[in-house]
Amino acid sequence: MTLDEYFLIGETVTLGSHKFEADEIKAFARKYDPQVFHVDEEAAKKSVLGGLCASGWHTAATWMKYNLEKRMETEGVRWTGPGPQPEFGPSPGFRNLKWLKPVYAGETVTFTRMALAHRPLAGRPGWSLLTLRSEGFDSTGDKVIEFDSAVLVKVE
Repeated sequence: MTLDEYFLIGETVTLGSHKFEADEIKAFARKYDPQVFHVDEEAAKKSVLGGLCASGWHTAATWMKYNLEKRMETEGVRWTGPGPQPEFGPSPGFRNLKWLKPVYAGETVTFTRMALAHRPLAGRPGWSLLTLRSEGFDSTGDKVIEFDSAVLVKVE
């Protein structure tokens, strides 16, 4: 198994699906993003978004939850590639974040990721930077969120 095969470069991986319930939306928003269209169903109906919807940060955090759960599933998989099994480190962040469509209460979003590339880090021998395309789609197939993310991976 090569690193490209291990990271599934170019393949879309489905991380899982999540139904955003009203109580969950309001609880997250009260703590982190208390906008009227995230915390009050009646006021949300009169808002620019027309109904109670999840905070974009809630949607992004839920992608992260499913991404980590998927990674945990593969931690027990036997490594057959060259050298020791790659070890995941911290993420240097994300960019190009786009909230493309509101996620209304009751909507189910399916989260995906696609590894785009990996490259060695000159300043950190043995480490590579793995870049990912991160997305979420509603039940009609419309993309509701997308961003590019990265993670450090020790490969030696």
